[in-house]
Amino acid sequence: MNTSKITEIKSNNKFSNYWKEIWDYKELFFFLAWRDILVRYKQTFFGIAWSIIRPLITIVVFSVIFGKVASLPSDGIPYPILVIAGTLPWQLFSTSLSEASNSLISNSNMITKVYFPRLAIPLSTIVVSIIDFAISLVILICVMIYYAYIPSWQILTLPIFILIAILASLGGGIWFSALNVKYRDFKFVIPFIVQFGLFVSPVGFSSSLVPGKWKLIYSLNPMVGVIDGFRWAITGKESSLFAEGFMVSLIIVLIIFFSGIWYFRKTEKTFADFI
Repeated sequence: MNTSKITEIKSNNKFSNYWKEIWDYKELFFFLAWRDILVRYKQTFFGIAWSIIRPLITIVVFSVIFGKVASLPSDGIPYPILVIAGTLPWQLFSTSLSEASNSLISNSNMITKVYFPRLAIPLSTIVVSIIDFAISLVILICVMIYYAYIPSWQILTLPIFILIAILASLGGGIWFSALNVKYRDFKFVIPFIVQFGLFVSPVGFSSSLVPGKWKLIYSLNPMVGVIDGFRWAITGKESSLFAEGFMVSLIIVLIIFFSGIWYFRKTEKTFADFI
């Protein structure tokens, strides 16, 4: 590598220059995102319909188990709507986390052959998950029409909670993508976290069931605040959102996101050595 290129890379270690460099490589970002979209549904029978089938199965199972068999309370709203409001943000989070965590290993050939800001790889994976999420909203619309359920003004705040869900998944995904390069054990840890998180997050039930003295501790799970926020935005039920718990979850999300970027930048220069 010539001296001018080394100097350029060193200068890009500055935080502001780093983000400018990522913007300069925006064509690569869009190429990676478009490639992931094509690969996701290549040679599939149902194609893009999987974006609806996967969350729909979860919604049906949870509605039957928690709503019919266990007869858990639903805060005065139809139980399928309560479950949908938990399933959609969880699917966005879990899919994004899984894809971002394995993204560097999946693109190892690029990392060893050409220089570019490596953060573009995990960032590009979020696009597919956002598209899946947007398509999955069809389920919510159809169920709300079926139950003649009209959302209140809080629905306007939904993009805020979508953004927080994206930050949560990206933060964890960036952390695990960097760790996965050096410690391949993490490819086994990630599915466990996703599976375990599904049951400890309020996806199939309301957070109002958690005793008051445990709510702040429960909110250390960053997805608690995200899912509660989704429910509050969709249903307008004040009981759906515990304000103090939401702030705790939000702080945890921001810590994970910014610390993930810090660790990624700290270790990215060594990725080619381990891949």
